[in-house]
Amino acid sequence: MNWEQLLSTRRSRGASNRNQYTGNTDLRSEFEKDYHRIIGSASFRRLQDKTQVFPLDKSDFVRTRLTHSLEVSSFAKSLGQNIGENILAYEKDKNFTPRMKEDICSILQCAGLIHDIGNPPFGHFGETAIREWFERKLPVLTYHGETLDKVLTPQMREDFYHFEGNAQALRLVTKLHFLVDGHGMNLTYALLNTIVKYPVASTQINKSSGNIKDKKMGYYYADAEIFEEIQRETGTNGSRHPLTYILEAADDIAYKTADIEDAFVKGFLTYHQLLEELKELENAGREDGQTFKPADKLQELYSRGKSMQVENPEEYAVKNWIVRVQGFLINCATFGFTSNYTAIMEGTYKYDLFYRTFAGRLMKLLGNMAYREVFTSEAVYRMEVAEAAMIDFLMDSFVGAIIKYDDERERLESTPLRMVSFISSNYKKAYHYHAKGKSETEKLYLRLLLVTDYVCGMTDSYAKRLYQELKAIV
Repeated sequence: MNWEQLLSTRRSRGASNRNQYTGNTDLRSEFEKDYHRIIGSASFRRLQDKTQVFPLDKSDFVRTRLTHSLEVSSFAKSLGQNIGENILAYEKDKNFTPRMKEDICSILQCAGLIHDIGNPPFGHFGETAIREWFERKLPVLTYHGETLDKVLTPQMREDFYHFEGNAQALRLVTKLHFLVDGHGMNLTYALLNTIVKYPVASTQINKSSGNIKDKKMGYYYADAEIFEEIQRETGTNGSRHPLTYILEAADDIAYKTADIEDAFVKGFLTYHQLLEELKELENAGREDGQTFKPADKLQELYSRGKSMQVENPEEYAVKNWIVRVQGFLINCATFGFTSNYTAIMEGTYKYDLFYRTFAGRLMKLLGNMAYREVFTSEAVYRMEVAEAAMIDFLMDSFVGAIIKYDDERERLESTPLRMVSFISSNYKKAYHYHAKGKSETEKLYLRLLLVTDYVCGMTDSYAKRLYQELKAIV
C-alpha cells in the first residue's frame, strides 16, 4: 500500500482533485470538507442522545456517544500528528510529505466523529438485542409461506445474525443521508475506508484466525459494491487501511479511560479499588523495566490533592490520573504504529497497536474493572432488561409491518400501514432507490435493513418515547 493511493480524495459522486484550487475561493482540503459535512448532519447531532455506558442518565457528566466521539476524534488527530511527524523525521517513507501528514490528521479527526454513528440506541447492548432478536425471529417469521431464514441467502441471513454498528456506520454515511441522491454524505474514500475496522463480509468472520480484521463483519451484502469500490480506489485489497489501526487505538484509549472515570463518578468504583489493582499490575510490570508506574502516579496525585487541600483528594487524583494515562497511551500507540510500520503498510500486521506491551495490559485491566464493577452490576442489568423489552417490541412491530410493504402480492392492513408511515421518508426513499430492479428476495432483505436503519437512527429518548406511545403507556 502507498500513501498517495490510501489518501484518495475520490467520492462516490464524482472524483476530486485536491490541487484544483485555481479560481476556487474554497481553500479547504477535501478531508476538511468531510469534517463540515459530518458536523452538519442530523445523524451526528443525534449522538448527543445516545448512550455510551449509562442509558438515559440524568447526570450531565457521564459520556454520551457524542462526547465519546469528540474525544476519539481528538485522540485520533493527536496520534496522526505524532505518527506523521515520526514518518517524516525518520524518513520511513521517502514519498511521504508534510501535506500527507496534514491529510492524515484531518481524516482521523473525521473518522473519530463518525466511528460510532451507526450504533443503535442503548449502547453496545442495543447491538446485542438486535442480533438476538434476529436469531429468534428469522426461523419463525414467514414470507409467502416460507420462514425468513430459508428465504434469505446465507450472507443476507448472516448479516442479521452478526448485526454490527460498524457495518451500519458505513451504510449510514454512504446511503442513508438521502439529501441529493443515493450517495449519502458522499465522503472521501480515504475516510470511508478508515472507519471499516473489519474488511470482511458476515460469511467471512473468523475469530480464530489470529488476525484482528477478521473478528467481526465490516459491511453488509447490500453495501458490498461500494465497499469493493472503496478498496480498489485506496489499494487496501482485503487489508485494513493503516489509519484504521490509529482510529481503533484512539477509540480504545477514549472508552477504556472514560469508563473508569464515569464509573468513579457514578459510585461504582472507588479510589482504593483502583489503586489496589494498579499496584498488582505495576508489580508485574517491574520485570520488563516499565518506567510508567500507574499506581505510584495515582498515589502521587492523591498526595498532591491533599497538600492543596482540595475538597475531595480522591476525585482529584482519579480525574488527573486519567489525563496522565491518556498521554502515556498516546505515546504507546505512536510507538506501536511506527515500530510495526512496514507490516502495517504491507497489510500483514494482525494485532492492535498495544499488542504485548505494558500499555496493553493496563488497558485490559481497566476494561476488566469496568466490566466487573459496572457492566455486570445489578443497576446496569436492570437498565438492559428494560432496553431489551423496548428493542424487542420495536423490532416486532416494524418488521411485522415491513415484510408486506412494497410487495405486489400482499396488502398492508391499516395498523401495519401506519407503522410503516413512522419510518423516516429519507430512509424509505433510499430503500426504493436501491431496490430498483432487485429480486423479491433482495427487496425483502432491503426492507429488513430498512427497519434496522430506522431503529439505529433512533436516540435513546426517542426509542423509549415511541415504545411508550405504541404500548399506550401514559
